[in-house]
Amino acid sequence: MTRVAAVDCGTNSIRLLVADADPATGELVDLDRRMAIVRLGQGVDRTGRLAPEALERTFAACREYATVIEAHGAEKVRFVATSASRDAENRDEFVGGVLDILGVEPEVVTGDQEAQLSFTGATKELAHRAGEYLVVDIGGGSTELVVGGDAVRAARSVDIGCVRLTERHRPSSPATPEQVAAIRADIEAALDLAEETVPLREAHKLVGLAGSVTTVAALALGLPEYDSAAIHHSRIPYDEVRRVTERLVAATHDEKAALPAMHPGRVDVIVSGALILLALMERAGAAEVVVSEHDILDGIGWSVA
Repeated sequence: MTRVAAVDCGTNSIRLLVADADPATGELVDLDRRMAIVRLGQGVDRTGRLAPEALERTFAACREYATVIEAHGAEKVRFVATSASRDAENRDEFVGGVLDILGVEPEVVTGDQEAQLSFTGATKELAHRAGEYLVVDIGGGSTELVVGGDAVRAARSVDIGCVRLTERHRPSSPATPEQVAAIRADIEAALDLAEETVPLREAHKLVGLAGSVTTVAALALGLPEYDSAAIHHSRIPYDEVRRVTERLVAATHDEKAALPAMHPGRVDVIVSGALILLALMERAGAAEVVVSEHDILDGIGWSVA
């Protein structure tokens, strides 16, 4: 067993996993798994820079995580930063702040590296099953699409994410048909780009990752509160994804905030995230999505173990 700590810092959230990794069994035993919505990517699509207040929110979460990592005595730590910090002119401020707090330098990974880590985290416990998977990781700033079985066959990261599309189109609540059409046009253009590299229609099974997907799943399942165990490996049919998406599009801000499984930090971006999932299922011809609570965070854990 190796005790590892993995940090995934994306456009919308920063997450920590402390776990014991057993390479012999292929098992990660969680000791602590937590998330904070810090919106690091606030305004990056418009300004090209990380906002001072977004950096401070992120550093505050890092200080909390440093205490948790020390308390558990993690032997190895890896900090991976994704879309927002890739795009920002002032990412050196971010790198320096994290290094000061956690003692490790954040790795600003490429979209392809992010896709590989997501695939590993999502499929490691599924790898013995037959066929190929299409793994979709819908983040705040980008979406990673990966096809593979025992190994990755093709991967592509595209610049559509729930935060980026929300900031770009600023949909109202409820969203208007024109706003939905504009978001869908961006999504379809990005899927056209992804399909140049990734055969979206060839995989046997669609596996969906990250907060937009798990929130849609929780709503489709009618859960009274967010329940990771109930969500993990649930199978949500296309018709249910469409129903939930239409409900979210038509809801006011207060109606979305009142949904029992909705994290407050996702209320204003969930429509864009749900539309990405729905469009991807239509493009891939997927009858259902298998929802995984294991994702890039678990892939980072395995990579350092």
